[in-house]
Amino acid sequence: MDGNLCRCTGYQGIKRAVSLLCQQFALPDVDPIERIKWLVDQQILPTYFLEIPQRLQKFPAPKNHLTSISHCSTVVAGGTIPWLRSSSKPVVFLSQRKELSGIRIGAEHCYVGATTTMEVIKNSPAMQKLFPKIEKYFDVVASTPIRHRATLGGNIVIASPVGDLSIFFLALGASVDLNYGQNQRTVPLKDFFKGYKQIDKQNNELVEGVHFPLPDRHAYFNFERVCKHADSEIPSVNSAIQIQMNDGLIQQIHLSAGGVAPIPLYLTNTVNYLLGKEINVGVIHEAGKIAQAEISPLSDVRGSAEYKRLLLRQLFYAHFITLFPEQIDGLEILQ
Repeated sequence: MDGNLCRCTGYQGIKRAVSLLCQQFALPDVDPIERIKWLVDQQILPTYFLEIPQRLQKFPAPKNHLTSISHCSTVVAGGTIPWLRSSSKPVVFLSQRKELSGIRIGAEHCYVGATTTMEVIKNSPAMQKLFPKIEKYFDVVASTPIRHRATLGGNIVIASPVGDLSIFFLALGASVDLNYGQNQRTVPLKDFFKGYKQIDKQNNELVEGVHFPLPDRHAYFNFERVCKHADSEIPSVNSAIQIQMNDGLIQQIHLSAGGVAPIPLYLTNTVNYLLGKEINVGVIHEAGKIAQAEISPLSDVRGSAEYKRLLLRQLFYAHFITLFPEQIDGLEILQ
């Protein structure tokens, strides 16, 4: 229920009501379907809950090949944002296409299917092994119901400037896998976003997934986001970083920032400056200045342009304070 509780609806009263219900009713130890029937009998759930299995069975079974998707179709992944449905366009639900879901570790890359949900990514043993803090990162990315529906492909294709998965995978040096029939191509994620809500994808192409190089054992990763209110809201600014060190120097680095440009931004100039550098306060201060020159935030309901610049500076510093506490003192870098 956590994702359905809003401050404006008196959610404390809702929580008290649910608590009282839990005290008054002892749920029967039966399978989920029988439990739903019992909850309907007790008038806790509406009767239409009993009809959901039959409603789901009415969806047409998907054809086996991705070529069956017409470029005139409305393609829906998780369906977590409203869209204007045209009665003249067929709707294709990608969640029915199992070949587009899942996480696979190869010899050199990790592959994540386009319809893999945020929650699956968060709970994946493979992803948890690569990124030990991924559960903590994703716990504040959207609410629980949204994470169970929102997909990687949808988050990338919608091209929101603050898309959390776009920012996360930009910092992994990821690439997008596109498919149209027998034609396949790969685009680096940092080149996929062309402008506000504009992407390097043709109408007849489908995003099959993304892949990224497996991190080196000397790699460090961090993800940060700041929201105006609750953590699960759309962030004002978010950022991610991956650094690979060698003999005390930055051998490889990826850095992304959201909410500070028309697109999910890969900070190319900042990355180029940091390559080969030793991590110290002076270097991070200078890199922070370069990052500020790369961004172009706009004022909106989630904060002024000046506020977003300050947030990115703080999140950029937070990456290094978190990952390299022995080299970067939090008090010193903020002076």
